[in-house]
Amino acid sequence: MKYRLDRYGNQISQLGYGCMRFSRKGNAIDYEKAEKEVLLAIEKGVNYFDTAYIYPGSEECLGRILDENKCRDKVYIATKLPQYIMRSSGAIDKTFNEELSRLRTDHIDYYLMHMFTDYAEWEHLKDLGIEDWIERQKTEGRIRNIGFSYHGDTEMFLRILDAYDWDFCQIQYNYLDEHTQAGKRGLQAAAEKGIPVIIMEPLRGGKLVNLPDKAKEELASDSKGYTPAELGLRWLWNQQEVTNAIKLRKRYCL
Repeated sequence: MKYRLDRYGNQISQLGYGCMRFSRKGNAIDYEKAEKEVLLAIEKGVNYFDTAYIYPGSEECLGRILDENKCRDKVYIATKLPQYIMRSSGAIDKTFNEELSRLRTDHIDYYLMHMFTDYAEWEHLKDLGIEDWIERQKTEGRIRNIGFSYHGDTEMFLRILDAYDWDFCQIQYNYLDEHTQAGKRGLQAAAEKGIPVIIMEPLRGGKLVNLPDKAKEELASDSKGYTPAELGLRWLWNQQEVTNAIKLRKRYCL
């Protein structure tokens, strides 16, 4: 596994593990399968695990795996505040404390404001006192890095990027989305400010793995011999502005 540095010099694996779609058994997560996959990822050197408050059962499952296998100190946990349902400062506290409980930890390594699309969402959080709240959590060691994930246009991304002293951010980015959402302009703007960028949807939900037949033929004939997944990830990792690319489970990469 190769690693890149976060804002404070910590080594993050270039490949992250997305916990949004753990395999399910009936109506619940298949814990035994998830445990095997997470432990394999850790064995292979993955140390960045991404979950969120709204992913059903995900935080609880990841917390249980790390706790029961005594490997919390081997990984960095990233999870997210559902900012779109926050209506009071008390709700922020309640949600964050619930996440700590679910994850069986006393701190979150990378905490994100989840799914910004508009600057007004940040203004709403400011009205709820989020800036003081963040500083308090960081001072108390309960949050190590603060960031945001983003789904919107480039101009709005740049406004949010400049609105706070972020430690990192997360964007959708791949060779189909080079000029949509935050895009390459957003990626480079974050890098210019020294803000590490975490990539979601690096293979567009599998679309860049399940290529059209003609594209598969051209790729197979290339002397480099890359698989579709490898091509998509190499395209990202060849850009030094990219810190980490999150993949869901081991379906394509492990």
